[in-house]
Amino acid sequence: MHFVKRGDAVAYLNAMLHRYDLGDKVSANDAVVLRAALDRHPDAGMKIGCGITHFSVRTADFGTRCFWVNRPDGTTEKFSHTACVYGT
Repeated sequence: MHFVKRGDAVAYLNAMLHRYDLGDKVSANDAVVLRAALDRHPDAGMKIGCGITHFSVRTADFGTRCFWVNRPDGTTEKFSHTACVYGT
C-alpha cells in the first residue's frame, strides 16, 4: 500500500481504528496493513517482542482507543499508528 502524503496514511489507519469496537480483533486483511505500519514504528522491535498472534483495538491513555499487539506469550503492547507514519 502506498500513500502520496503521510497525512493520508494516518487518515487511513485512523479510519481503520474506528471501524472496530473496543475489544475487537482486527481482521486478517487489516492485520497485513498494520504489520507493515508497525515495522516503521521507531520502537518496532520492542512493540513486536516475541511475535504477533493478532492485533486488537482497546482503550489506551486517557480513554482514547488504540491498536494493540497481542503476542504468543500472552502479553500485549499498545502502539500509536501516527508514530508508525511519522516516526515519533
